[in-house]
Amino acid sequence: MNLFAFRKDTEKSSDLLFSRNYLAKLILPLVAEQFLAMTIGACDQVMVSSIGEAGISGVSLVDQFSQLMIQLFAAFATGGAVVSSQYLGHKSPEKARLAAKQLMNISLFVSFLFVALCLPFRVWLLRAVYGKVGKDVMASALTYFVWTVLSFPFLAVYNSSAALFRSMGNSKLSLKVSIFMNILNIVGNAVLIYGAKIGIAGAGISTLVSRAGGAIVLFAFLCKKNDSDVYLENIQKPEINIPMIRRILSVGVPSGIENSVFHIGKTLVQAFLSGFGTAAIAANAITNTVASFSNIPGNAIGLGSVTVVGQCIGADKKKQAVQYGSLLMKITYLSMFAVSALIFIFTPFLVGLFKLSDEARVLASGITRTCMIANSVLWPMAFTMPNVLRAAGDVKFTMIVSNISMWAFRVLFSYLISHYILLCKPSASHLALYGVWFGMYLDWIFRGALFFIRFKNRKWLDKKII
Repeated sequence: MNLFAFRKDTEKSSDLLFSRNYLAKLILPLVAEQFLAMTIGACDQVMVSSIGEAGISGVSLVDQFSQLMIQLFAAFATGGAVVSSQYLGHKSPEKARLAAKQLMNISLFVSFLFVALCLPFRVWLLRAVYGKVGKDVMASALTYFVWTVLSFPFLAVYNSSAALFRSMGNSKLSLKVSIFMNILNIVGNAVLIYGAKIGIAGAGISTLVSRAGGAIVLFAFLCKKNDSDVYLENIQKPEINIPMIRRILSVGVPSGIENSVFHIGKTLVQAFLSGFGTAAIAANAITNTVASFSNIPGNAIGLGSVTVVGQCIGADKKKQAVQYGSLLMKITYLSMFAVSALIFIFTPFLVGLFKLSDEARVLASGITRTCMIANSVLWPMAFTMPNVLRAAGDVKFTMIVSNISMWAFRVLFSYLISHYILLCKPSASHLALYGVWFGMYLDWIFRGALFFIRFKNRKWLDKKII
């Protein structure tokens, strides 16, 4: 079966904006890049696990907190990519280049603002959110937090540059740079954690260096004209274009709010989860790491949909936007089912790669397997489909649905279910972690159902932003 084949009732192949080869060349490098990006966090956790569960827990807590800010960079990058893609589809490359420069201005400004705010108040921030954790976990978290925050400007530049290259359909370059980043990170971890024996600080420094290296390389390529439609012009001359910034922010701000609220909710869940004990925190961290690999196809296709659907909307090819959106969702379901099935089978082996206590290992294995079932059925519609809608500029709807679903299910129901388990069996507090994850699955069901209805009624096709 050819996954990139259209049904007979779609437009003739000669009229289509994208060929099967184009889709394959766009999506497959994105899948590989997402896999490599996941290994950065996984390598940190595997190598840090040699220090103990306090180290794993500290890295996990910081990762959850920093995602709140990192997702803002991704939101701005999405805004820039959507605007750029629509201009490219509209055959206006000069405006796409203007959008690229404004995106970089916004991303750098916001990233330095976060560094200035987070570093001085790092102790207060972590203690306010994770005050219940043990002293050893908090000490590890504070150390890792400093290096993570320092990497924000580099991460912002990398995300923005990669998004702009994707808007042109060039996902191979960011894949190559991602390989380079992973090599830097793994070598850095080996040298600093095992060689210099500086523990958590070594994991943080190697993450900072890898992100800086990737950002510098990708930014340098973006400054070269070559044969690209989108590149940075006259970077030495500051240029502020308010109308273009508004277009980017019209997508970036709702997406940023959506992503921020999403991770605020995750952080709140992590906060009351931290009271379930170190074994539960460690098991949750490992489950998130292992489960994230099953989401790689969905994340990659979601990124690719911004380019494909965005250019269809810019070219006023609404029928093709629907066709490609449907096709990309089918590929997502097939690929995520295959990956989730493999992870389900090999869960004991994968969890065994981490040095956990018997209690944490059993807990992580059980939750990972429930997650694989939910991922293959529920996750694509809840998280890949909204990227199809965002590519057309339908960002307010996805923001509202995501916020309602987050607070009603991921936060409230996770809390109620987990604490009901605690009331029924207070001697096994770690089992309350199951309640957190089942609350999350309810979140996926709710938002996925509403996104499916939105896609089918086609109101999202009227949200063109250029």
